[in-house]
Amino acid sequence: KVTIKGIERELICPACKELFTHPLILPCQHNVCHKCVKEILFAFEDSIADGGSESSNQSSPRIKVSSSSMDRIDRISRSGTKRNSLTPRSSLFPCPGCQRDIDLGERGINGLFRNFTLETIVERYRQAARAAIAIMCDFCKPPPQESTKSCMDCSASYCNECFKIHHPWGTVKAQHEYVGPTTNFRPKILMCPEHEMERVNMYCEICRRPVCHLCKLGGSHANHRVTTMSTAYKTLKEKLSKDIEYLISKESQVKAHITQLDLLLKETECNSERAKEEASQSFEKLSYVLEEKKSAALRAIEASKNLRLEKLQTQAEEYQGLLENNGLVGYAQEVLKETDPSCFVQTAKQLHVRIQKATESLKSFRPAAETTFEDFVVDIAKQEEILGDMSFHSNGLEIPEINEEQSRMYNKALISWECPGKTDSADIYVLEYHKLNREEESVTWQKIEVCSRSKVISDLDDDSSYVFRVRGYKGSICSPWSREVILRTPPAPVFSFLFDDKCGYNSEHLLLNPRRTSVESRAGFPLLLGSERMQVGCYTTLDYIIGDTGIAKGKHFWAFHVEAYSYLVKVGVVSSNKIQKLFHNTHDMTSPRNEQDSGHDSGSEDAFFDSSQPFTLVTLGMKKFFIPSTPAAPKDPASRILPLPSCLGICLDCDKGKVGFYDASCMKCLYECEVDCSGIMYPAFALMGGAAVHLEEAVTAKYGEYHDDI
Repeated sequence: KVTIKGIERELICPACKELFTHPLILPCQHNVCHKCVKEILFAFEDSIADGGSESSNQSSPRIKVSSSSMDRIDRISRSGTKRNSLTPRSSLFPCPGCQRDIDLGERGINGLFRNFTLETIVERYRQAARAAIAIMCDFCKPPPQESTKSCMDCSASYCNECFKIHHPWGTVKAQHEYVGPTTNFRPKILMCPEHEMERVNMYCEICRRPVCHLCKLGGSHANHRVTTMSTAYKTLKEKLSKDIEYLISKESQVKAHITQLDLLLKETECNSERAKEEASQSFEKLSYVLEEKKSAALRAIEASKNLRLEKLQTQAEEYQGLLENNGLVGYAQEVLKETDPSCFVQTAKQLHVRIQKATESLKSFRPAAETTFEDFVVDIAKQEEILGDMSFHSNGLEIPEINEEQSRMYNKALISWECPGKTDSADIYVLEYHKLNREEESVTWQKIEVCSRSKVISDLDDDSSYVFRVRGYKGSICSPWSREVILRTPPAPVFSFLFDDKCGYNSEHLLLNPRRTSVESRAGFPLLLGSERMQVGCYTTLDYIIGDTGIAKGKHFWAFHVEAYSYLVKVGVVSSNKIQKLFHNTHDMTSPRNEQDSGHDSGSEDAFFDSSQPFTLVTLGMKKFFIPSTPAAPKDPASRILPLPSCLGICLDCDKGKVGFYDASCMKCLYECEVDCSGIMYPAFALMGGAAVHLEEAVTAKYGEYHDDI
């Protein structure tokens, strides 16, 4: 026989920490009060409507939403709408039992089953806890009598007299099921929450929940494996009984573990007191050192003060003697009264020397001691920084490492890191960064606390280098700092655009993705037909595409990726007054004879690049970056060929009339030249054969969050 009071822990709602009231079974098999489910969803919807601030999550004093769930508010509500009814609209629910986001489906709360079994057990517990409190009859005139039975069909409690009146002999109500006095009324038949007129008669083994035949025929469980309710009842009851019997048979082992845990509790208490004492001793030693330093500094200041006061006092007394009838002057005045020449000369010689010195000191007055104590200022900047970083260091906490490949510097900075063990051993991370300035002797680190393993940082200066480092915290224990990583921001603000699918776009040769952020050259049948018509040489037309937004002034930067398999790609800028020439230029054909970047010395290559080209482009292909041939470029073709960076960037300065091509992974300039910016400038791309270009995606505040999910 089970003691009801011994199972109280299983009857507490994980949200409100009180006994369950109308508990609902979540898809994760945890139970939560019906009221708590609605309040949690309302709290999240209010947070979304108010911008996700934690201060807005106080709609119910019973519910406290965890900080880990608060970090995922933007993902919890798919609808993103504000609450305007009594039914929450969020389809995802943060389970307070397992701290996971649970999909409630289209019906939300209405699709959850009530746990009537748990409700009955809670009611038995309540009755055992309040045995002296009687349940009164619902139909007696005041004062009501104590009820003797409850009708499960009427969901009401009756005394003997009222029960006879409302359940007369020979009527249908006389056949109602009645039990002892209770406040827990449960339906005789469990109905399907999705098909309210159908009773559940099957059990879905995939979703682990009762379903009706309509759910199986055409509902959400159509392709799931189901079994009959009687079979599921028998199977689950046998499994549960066997598991309970096994646990009961291991009672001695459980008691041994409980004894061991009791010892561990005591040992933890002792070890914590010992750790406190050791920490206190460490701080007392540090305090003793500081007190010694403080006393020494104060003694030095006091000694210097006394010496300076003595010098200034002596000087003040000397100047006091220069006053009439005082000191030296008064003595000299008395000497002047001497009438005997020999006596006067004997005394006046030495006195005259003193008077001359006093006269000179009066002309060039200078205090005998300084009044400031600048030499005694204690510089504690480094010590203060060290003390600020002082914490419990643990060898068990892994040192995070900043992943330079996953970190990005674009319109914003995305800093990603990982642990060597690929696991989150820390509860929270602290990311610090500062702008790299060689002239400054001391730096000020900007500090950010992060719950995930990535962070998006805004408002960084363009064309600047920043130093980043990260450390992990688990409670009061922290790991050492990671290796410092230097990343550089783009040389100019990021320019956003999409590929233009109208102006000159050749849909037969080029393929755009729906978002217009990627373009691919299809080396298919039309290209073969074009080559077949050419009987001499190997002339093939380039297919051009431009950006849908132009630049009139200022300095701008954009980046993109070129697939490694690309045969030939040209990238750069084109002026608005030369776009028509771009798409109809006869020199847009490439061959070993007139391709300016082919490496062949045609003798007129430089002239062609300078005079005939209506735009500024550089050539990429076969995993190479080709520096255009110019008078200033190296004559050796091999020295003009560089490895193709994983990400390329272009910086256009309309005010100075220059365009630069960058390795966007490290913001290193590979090539720069002058360009005519008299018109509106557009990003330009040309592809031939199998090739593809992908525009760099802008870093958003949610980018790091989604990146962690991936």
